[in-house]
Order: sequence, then C-alpha cells, then structure tokens
Amino acid sequence: MRWLTLYLRSRRVPVALVAITACTALMWSLWSLFSDSRQVGMEMVVLTVLLLVAGLTATLGGPDDALESTAGIPWAPRRVAHLLAAFLVVAVLLLVTLATGARFGPAWLVIRDAAGLLGVTALGAVTIGTARAWFLPLGWTLAAILFPRSEPLIGRILTWQAQAPTTTAATVTAGLLALGGLVAYAAAGPARRAPAEAAQY
Repeated sequence: MRWLTLYLRSRRVPVALVAITACTALMWSLWSLFSDSRQVGMEMVVLTVLLLVAGLTATLGGPDDALESTAGIPWAPRRVAHLLAAFLVVAVLLLVTLATGARFGPAWLVIRDAAGLLGVTALGAVTIGTARAWFLPLGWTLAAILFPRSEPLIGRILTWQAQAPTTTAATVTAGLLALGGLVAYAAAGPARRAPAEAAQY
C-alpha cells in the first residue's frame, strides 16, 4: 500500500482527480441551469470527455525518467492498470449522471470516446511526452465537433469522436486507437523529457 500511495502522489493523481471531479460538476451544473432538457447535447458530452482525459494526462508520467525506463520494476502491468483505471474514472464520473437531472450519455458514446481519447493521449505520451500529449486529442476532437462528417466512410473515421454511438466506423476507430495506445504505453512508457523541461518538474 505504501508503494501505491507514493506512486499516486508522484503522478499527481489526487490533484488530477479533484480537478476532473470539479470539471464534471461544473459541466453538469451548467447544463442543469441553462437547459430544459435532461439529456446533455452530444457536443457537450464529447467536450466533457475530452476535458476529463486532458486532466488525467499529467498522471501518465512521473518525476524520474530514469526510473520509468528501469528494468528492475515490471512497468508494463502497472501502465496497463493505470490506463484502465483512468478509463474507469472518466466513464464512472459521467455515467453516474444518467441517474440525475442532466444526463451525460448515451453510455456507449461516453465509453467509446473515453477509450479512444485515452488511447490517443497515451500515444502522445509515448511519442512527444506527457506535457504535450493532450495537444492531438484536443485539436482533433475540436475539429471533429466543429466539422462532423457522416459521409463518406473516411469522414466517419476522421470525426469518430462526434459520430452517433451506433456508428460502426467510429467504434472501430476508437477501439484501434485505444488498443494501440495501451500497447505502446505499456511497452515504452512516456517519452523522456528534455533536460530543461525535466528540471522544471
């Protein structure tokens, strides 16, 4: 248990959990106050998933790059557990709202986008580091929300975040991104930071 406590603190998990919980409460409150509909609009659901995933991005890397790459610790299962826990946190925070006056759903939309965006974020952490890993999910998702395309097939793939939950192409795309991010992050871990960046940690 002591190792787990130290791990969570070094990854700034408590701070991240407080931040994303507050973000969920804020988005829920805004919809409850300013909308007569109990079902939250799809664009706001997708945006909220994006914000929660971005809030957890910093937890994908620790303070010691050398420790992250040591062979003395079985990092792969820990990284898999970390990503799965992050997915569960995002999903649970939003799915519990289905029993309230402002429903962030449908459930499959939340699950699909949470998995896919975490996969993209994990790929970003592996390639460009945790500090910048949220760039691609943010830009890609905002573009998908602003310019959703239901046709042709490539349009459904490129804007998978904003597609209806029943869209097969969007589900497959999210699944592949989630799997790719999970495998890459488990195997390689976060990219090493530049010396100047590491010194600022």
